[in-house]
Amino acid sequence: MEKDLEKKVDAIKEFSRFANQYDNYNIIQNEVAKTIVEQLSSKNYSTIVDIGAGSGAVYQNIEKRKIQYQEFIALDSVQNMLDIHPTHKKVTKICADFNTIDTFNFFSVNKSGVLLSSSALQWSSSLSMTLNELSKKSLHAHFSLFTSSTFKTLHQVAQIESPIYSTQTIKETMSQYYNCSYEVKNYTLTFSSVREMFHYIKHSGVSGGNKQLSYKQMKHIMRVYPLDYLEFEVLFVKAESLFYR
Repeated sequence: MEKDLEKKVDAIKEFSRFANQYDNYNIIQNEVAKTIVEQLSSKNYSTIVDIGAGSGAVYQNIEKRKIQYQEFIALDSVQNMLDIHPTHKKVTKICADFNTIDTFNFFSVNKSGVLLSSSALQWSSSLSMTLNELSKKSLHAHFSLFTSSTFKTLHQVAQIESPIYSTQTIKETMSQYYNCSYEVKNYTLTFSSVREMFHYIKHSGVSGGNKQLSYKQMKHIMRVYPLDYLEFEVLFVKAESLFYR
């Protein structure tokens, strides 16, 4: 795999949210999970490990695309999410936090397996530690991470910094442990009002909700926010470990 090869995508995928879709807070995350599975190069794996599996968006897309596997390991730090994750005799659920080094003793992947993580690693408290450990577990990996350009205009208006990593930081850290190719995808999600937009932010989990915002900041944004949509930027990474043995 050619190191640091980046494929730029100019098109922005747009989504509109209407009243009958109001509870669909994970629309972007679901699209990202679909994309990461579409990028898999094989239809047959010994083991698939999903880091930050949540309620099972990656697994559901694996099933839809009829990708075969002997074992699917769903790892997430929230038991309530794993309780929702589909159950199958081939599915092993592990409740553990990828920010804790002991977590990486719970699974292994051979050369015919693959490691996936969709919309989760941007929350790593130490991205370097997490990637270091993951790079020892699997030769092949596919990652997708929301970047700090997610909610870019909102952060600018509120004059706050994004709580998640920049594209540059992610790439610099990835390159220490993997040979990578990258693809950036941009999405927008349209709202009928700024109030509805805040409700989405609070429940979506994309960038920490609106806990960073004071009441005064929220009132200011509701007056002056110039868009009827939120911006999202996702970095997709195809990775080959430098340290897998």
